[in-house]
Amino acid sequence: MAEVRKNTNKYKYDVKTTKKNKNKNKVKTTNVKVNKKESNTPNKSFWVRFRIFINGVKSEFKKVHWPTRKELVKYSIATFLFVIFLGIFFYLIDIIFAGIQALFK
Repeated sequence: MAEVRKNTNKYKYDVKTTKKNKNKNKVKTTNVKVNKKESNTPNKSFWVRFRIFINGVKSEFKKVHWPTRKELVKYSIATFLFVIFLGIFFYLIDIIFAGIQALFK
């Protein structure tokens, strides 16, 4: 299984300074409509957005921990045995319930 490496930083913000500055940094917000033409994000072409997407995919693939061949074989065998066990288990449960149903007919 591919696992993503976990980030070591637990907190994005410093909790102590956030609590102290909570009352100081209150900002009054107003409901102002912003036109698309006036916004700071320029309208990018398809190929620029596609290239940004591909670069993001590459960076995410670098974060993935890929299993070794030995781990892959071990996980595959465990999955195969688990599927066989569940198949036999549900087959036996089906036979038991069929036998119980035949007794009461």
